[in-house]
Amino acid sequence: MNEDVIVPEAVSASTWRNGWDMARVFFGLGLLGVMGLLWSLLAIPLYYLLPRRAGLVVGRWLIHSAFRVYLRILALIGACNFDLSALDSLRGQPPMIIAPNHPSLIDAVLVISRLPGLACIMKASIVDNPSLGAGARLARYIRNDALRSMIHLAVADLRSGHHLLLFPEGTRSTSRPIGALRGSVALIAKQARVPVQTVFIETDSPFLAKGWPLTRRPQLPITYRVRLGKRFDPPQDAQVFIAKLDAYYRDALAGATLPDPLVVPSADD
Repeated sequence: MNEDVIVPEAVSASTWRNGWDMARVFFGLGLLGVMGLLWSLLAIPLYYLLPRRAGLVVGRWLIHSAFRVYLRILALIGACNFDLSALDSLRGQPPMIIAPNHPSLIDAVLVISRLPGLACIMKASIVDNPSLGAGARLARYIRNDALRSMIHLAVADLRSGHHLLLFPEGTRSTSRPIGALRGSVALIAKQARVPVQTVFIETDSPFLAKGWPLTRRPQLPITYRVRLGKRFDPPQDAQVFIAKLDAYYRDALAGATLPDPLVVPSADD
């Protein structure tokens, strides 16, 4: 039989599968946007009506709950598989910085979905976003555009008893297994006198990694797994600490399942 002959049934099945995968991808992205918009419509009046402390508690709990529901929906439609249970052991523990690597845009959603009350340092552009910003402001998430203010607010939040989510890279990974670390994690840990809990996020897909176009179809389902690493004591010397932390991440992630950042796959992938 000629190997170049195209079997219509196979083409049809492949086309259907590709279409179904893209439908799930766009549904997942669209759902997150709709949830963010609806949450903003509620968060705007709550921001002005609730006292700061009450707004913080309500805002963080609702974001945690919404992200938890969102990930359940992604799992239900077969778009993703999640293994995030390792984070549950951090609930109720004393204040600390939770410091994951950052292979994908969905990483913050993964962590916040398991830890209610978590503070988060966010890009100022996200806080200013009309779809996501109102909820972040109600939850008193911390902007990253002014270093001194960011450190001051983060230290105050930790001293009030919360955990702080901070990606040491400051952005999605630009190299494998991890990009260059920034000094803010060490400065905040030193001033607040809290430990740094390393967290490793692994995924088998480059979807939403640095350089991935949103219109490109990933292979589904995508698997996300989280595991806990070493917990570092509050640093005495910030520069020494960053060097030690960087070496630890690179060693611990050397054999991890991670996508290659900044690599756009070919159309045939």
